[in-house]
Amino acid sequence: MASESPRVLPATLALLIQLGMLGINLLIALLFGQLTGRAYPFWLLVLIQAVGAYVLARLWGMASWWRLIHLFFPLVVWLMVQLHLPNWVYLAGFLFSLMLFWTTFRTQVPFYPSFPAVWQQVLAWMPARQGLRMIDIGSGLGDMAMHIAKVRPDCQMLGIEVAPLPWLISHARGRWRRSSARFVLGDYHKLDFREFDVVFAYLSPAAMPALWQKASSEMRPGSLLISYEFEIPGVPPALQQPIGETGKVLYGWIMPGM
Repeated sequence: MASESPRVLPATLALLIQLGMLGINLLIALLFGQLTGRAYPFWLLVLIQAVGAYVLARLWGMASWWRLIHLFFPLVVWLMVQLHLPNWVYLAGFLFSLMLFWTTFRTQVPFYPSFPAVWQQVLAWMPARQGLRMIDIGSGLGDMAMHIAKVRPDCQMLGIEVAPLPWLISHARGRWRRSSARFVLGDYHKLDFREFDVVFAYLSPAAMPALWQKASSEMRPGSLLISYEFEIPGVPPALQQPIGETGKVLYGWIMPGM
């Protein structure tokens, strides 16, 4: 299959893939025992579960980060069991993941940090006028927002992040560096894009249609929507620039007049 059904949440599809692969794995183990008279090695069961789930996720068109979760999750669980870790380690890992990824299962946007080459191109596209208002939606640890605030002190720079841990780190780093960039915890869907001249996003393919719907209905004529790596389906960008040797592209859309 080329792509996953839009009616099934990725988290639900991931669970179905793991359960389906587990059923296949148990069938293989049963046949192995009947043909050889020996027990199926547990390490082999874990390995086949990981690789098989990865392959199924790829066939169903899941995002690359979901494929990596399928690949490494069984291996990590098996390793942790072998190490006989105390129970509090599992709780700490769960809480850390919850604070880092928070609503990833719903928003379908993982933790994607950008890097300096992207920031420089964003700066090159930003209008030169004073008092520009810009927002980085999904601002992560705050690096890009603080860099732009430093290079363009005339701008009002805001970062919004839905996951508590990255927001807390960015907020603390901003105060430590005395950056003029501000960071808020929340969902960008609740903001009014009319308040911004430039909106930057590094989200995921699944989030782009909703982002465009919001941007096209709220952003003022002449304002700029920028997305790193991910295009908006069916909407040709006005600006397009490959970044370094990664093969990834920065896209820009200028909001049309009324």
